Parts: sequence; C-alpha cells; structure tokens
Amino acid sequence: MCLIAVLAWGGMFPIMEPALRILDPFYFTLLRYGSVAVIFAGLLLVIEGPKAFKPEKHGIKLWLLGTAAFAGFSFLVFLGQKLAGPSGSVIASVMMAIQPLLGVIVAWVWHRVKPPIFSLVAMVVAAIGVFMVVTKGNIGSLLRGSNTLIAAGLILLGALCWVIYTAGGADFSKWSILRYSALTTIYGMISVVVIIALATSVGWLRLPTIHQIQGVSGALVYMVVLAGVVAVFAWNFGNRIVGSINGILFMNLVPVTSFIISVLGGYHISSFELIGCLLTIVALIVNNLCNRRKAEAKNYLEEEG
Repeated sequence: MCLIAVLAWGGMFPIMEPALRILDPFYFTLLRYGSVAVIFAGLLLVIEGPKAFKPEKHGIKLWLLGTAAFAGFSFLVFLGQKLAGPSGSVIASVMMAIQPLLGVIVAWVWHRVKPPIFSLVAMVVAAIGVFMVVTKGNIGSLLRGSNTLIAAGLILLGALCWVIYTAGGADFSKWSILRYSALTTIYGMISVVVIIALATSVGWLRLPTIHQIQGVSGALVYMVVLAGVVAVFAWNFGNRIVGSINGILFMNLVPVTSFIISVLGGYHISSFELIGCLLTIVALIVNNLCNRRKAEAKNYLEEEG
C-alpha cells in the first residue's frame, strides 16, 4: 500500500510542472482535494453510514491534521515547485525523501522522544544531499537572489506538514482508514476554502477561467484519482500496518520515480543532482536500519528482564 502511494506521488511532480504554468497551486488544490473530499464522503456514506461523519470530540484535531496535509502540504510544496522553475519537480521529489528525518524531529517535539546520535548524523548527511540537488553544484546561484532557496524552504515546510499528518494517524487507530481519510480531507478543505476566499477577496488570487481548468484537466484527473483518492487511502492503510516510522521510509522512492519520469520527459539530471539524491537516500536507509536494531535490542532486554 505504501508503495502504491509513493509511486503515484512520484509521478505527480513532473505532471504538475506544466500544470503550474497554467493554473496557480491554490486553486488547483481546491479543485483537486475538493473532488477528493466529495469522493471520500460518498464512499463513507455508502459504506459506513451517516454516523461515521461524527468527529467524536476529535473535531479540532481532525481540522489541524487535515489543514496540515491538504492545505499546508499542497500550498507550500507546489508553490515552491512553481518558484523553482524547470528543476522544481526534482527538488520537490528529493525533499519528500527527507521526510523520515523530519519524522524524527516531530517525534522529538511531539512525543518528547530524543533522537539518537546516529539520527542526528543522518539528518546532516541527508541535508548535504538535498543541498547538492538544490544547488546543482552552483552555490553562487543561491547568493544572487535566486528563488531556489525560498522554494526549497517552502517545500521543506510542506513536507513537514505531511509528516505531522502521518504521525497523527496513529491517534485514530480505532477508526477505519476510509473514515480517517475522509474526515481529515473534509476538515482540511474548510481551511483551503477559507484561505483561497480571503486571498481572492484581497486580490492576491484570481478566479480561474474555464480555459485554464480545461488546460489542466489531464493533470487534475491524475491528481484526483491516483495521487489523491488512491494514494491517500493506500498511504493511511499502509502506515496503519507498518507504523509511521517504517511507512515514511517509502518516501525514498518518490525521487526515484520522479527522476525517471523527468528524464523520459527530456529533463537532464546532472551527476551532482544524482549523487545528492543517492546520498540523501542512503542516509535515510541507514538511519532506519539503526532505529530498527535499537528497537530490537530494547525489546530483547525487556523480554530478558
């Protein structure tokens, strides 16, 4: 399930590149997740009935998690990708791969779980790899007022939003995957609608034309069906089984999928970008393996004790 999700997400960044030249990421998010929310709501109503829509005193938490995932992630990541230009899809996909280490930070702040030394080292190594991808070996580009650094910062914040959403799913283990996916999407869309309405009213955004919507229709179908309904449900399902720490490791495959699609589309990936991507992935895998061994050793000592 996690594999299905990340393969779908790996393809969304190259697909979004031409779409973002036609429609801004905010209204695209409204169309995308608005459709996803309607589909999830219909499925939940048919399968579990009206009672499943009751938040059961979790309304605020559902709103916060939904806002992080479907407003924070989409707005920040795709705005960053648009600012980064032609290399935006590559930068965004590599930033998705760093999410396992962002999960360490979330656990540190949220659950007061202090990360071990090897995790901190892995974070530094992964950050170096991301820096290599972002700069492509041209550090001077960041010092000449380039949007690349700002774009990378936005994408990183967006990735953090998705990590928070993934970690929050553990608090709803008694709910069905469909119910959690549907309610977080619905509650998240409240924030999306409010933010876009305010931004449009003050002139920061403009209502899309029919021509613009038609121009992104192909990307919209992919983002709603595969990268939306299928991927969100599969991701929540997979993480329920293997846990968020192991599940988020699958994000390593996002840049691999994105790189392949980008190359097929004509994008030339430099050796510097490739080495940076591999460095990041290796750091994340080593960190995960060390965490596994530490957990196994702890369980062994508890059983012996």
